[in-house]
Amino acid sequence: MTTYPGIEELKAQAKRLRQAMNDRGTALTHSAALEMIARQHGARDWNTLAALAARPNAAPKTPLFVGAHIRGRYLNQPFAGEILSLSARPGGLHRITIHFDEAVDVVTFESFSAFRRRVSAQIDADGVSPRKTSNGVPHLVLDL
Repeated sequence: MTTYPGIEELKAQAKRLRQAMNDRGTALTHSAALEMIARQHGARDWNTLAALAARPNAAPKTPLFVGAHIRGRYLNQPFAGEILSLSARPGGLHRITIHFDEAVDVVTFESFSAFRRRVSAQIDADGVSPRKTSNGVPHLVLDL
């Protein structure tokens, strides 16, 4: 699980970055510095980093194992299902296969539907897929 500095430390990093850039003759607003700090920590934007930093750095509440019943969102659609397989991958990732209790419509277009009952994906220790849709939403997010 990735741990992040506290909000105050992140803001202090942004303040130091802004000052260093201004000392070198490049004007930088505080909000731009916050966004740059977020990118340095691997977050999409400051709001995302602030939310991640505010989360307690604790172990997942729901242990993952084959046969466990879990809930979450797949392609931003809610689901409940059973873990059929789970294996560790390099880099702290896991490969997971989930069989949904009810088929999930994976298409957002109103005049077309495509339903899936089973999905395989990679997830990190927080139960979030590193792969994202074109609008930045993770493919798979487990409620842990």
